[in-house]
Amino acid sequence: MSHPPGGRDTAEAGQLADRIAAAVAGCPAVAALADGPVATYLPGRVVTGVAVRDDLVVVAVVARHGPPLAEAAGQVRAAVAQVAPGLAVDVRIDDIQLPDAGAGRREAGP
Repeated sequence: MSHPPGGRDTAEAGQLADRIAAAVAGCPAVAALADGPVATYLPGRVVTGVAVRDDLVVVAVVARHGPPLAEAAGQVRAAVAQVAPGLAVDVRIDDIQLPDAGAGRREAGP
């Protein structure tokens, strides 16, 4: 969804994407950055879940079950503001990590 923006060189965009990813990973209501089309594409690697643009950061996350989604989005915006002040932040919640449901499930089969 994103490549290094025209206003930043590739190294700067990659460093910013890495700092944002680390900050968002520390949010209590976030289980993980989402895999998918939101990413910063760099030579030889991809920072998934974070798209850095000139004046906007898009972050896609998997939220933890329980906290309100607005709370998760607010935590993400606050985390991004700490490492990229002044940039607008678009938060996408791509999924919710449910509590382990395996304990109550029966295996299929004979």
